[in-house]
Amino acid sequence: MTGYLPLIIFGVLLNAAAQLALKQGMRQIGYFEFSLQNSSHLFFAVASSPYIIAGLTCYVISVVVWLLVLSRVEVSYAYPLLSIGYIVTAFAGWFLFQESLSPTRWTGIAVICIGVWLVTRSA
Repeated sequence: MTGYLPLIIFGVLLNAAAQLALKQGMRQIGYFEFSLQNSSHLFFAVASSPYIIAGLTCYVISVVVWLLVLSRVEVSYAYPLLSIGYIVTAFAGWFLFQESLSPTRWTGIAVICIGVWLVTRSA
């Protein structure tokens, strides 16, 4: 199963890239309220954002990669490795968007790292 670890990580990184692209797209669009009056404006803003389109494209590709993973690896091994995405997006949010990483978040990231290490050791 560990032979498929690069494919799993690729899918996870695509998913994280999707989150980051969507975040950047929404940073450009800005805060909005869901209402019937602004729904058409919002739809066109979202549909024309290159970051939103890139994020959705990354999601589609990551689903294809994930289907490949699931056809080859036990889900009880592969699925916990998705938590690597939490680690990547936390660091990227901190680095790219100047989001805060409190001591509690650092502790959570450390726990996730330990959990990922334990799962990969079980293969």
